[in-house]
Amino acid sequence: MRKCMVGVLLGLLLGTSVICYAQHKAITSPDAPPAIGPYSQAIQAGNMLFLAGQAAIDPKTKKLDPDASIEDQTRQTLENLKAVLAANGMTMANVVSAYVFMKDLSDFAKMNSVYATYFKEGPPPARATVQVARLPLDAKIEISMIAVK
Repeated sequence: MRKCMVGVLLGLLLGTSVICYAQHKAITSPDAPPAIGPYSQAIQAGNMLFLAGQAAIDPKTKKLDPDASIEDQTRQTLENLKAVLAANGMTMANVVSAYVFMKDLSDFAKMNSVYATYFKEGPPPARATVQVARLPLDAKIEISMIAVK
């Protein structure tokens, strides 16, 4: 990071531009299901954590119950995300943005009632919620997040 700052200052003095990339590393938690593809549970870049989409996969059985209610799937999905946050020393209070993908927006109120219970400290994160045609493993919901330390 120090080299990056020196490069930016030198670039300003010389009238040139310098692009600095934050070092990044994968964050994983055994308390969340492993990635089911070529991606990481989360990537830390500087003080930011980018969490991959999580579904309601039970981390112990590594299975998703497609017949579980939207409330139960939302709860499990958020518990999985909490586990990944905890692996990086963060909590839901660090979340600044969330992206919710739902199979059926008719379930929005039910999802929202569970979701709200996870964000009682400080302002809730910014959020986008969209309906999608299909989710992996026929899940009813998937959520990804961005958190800042």
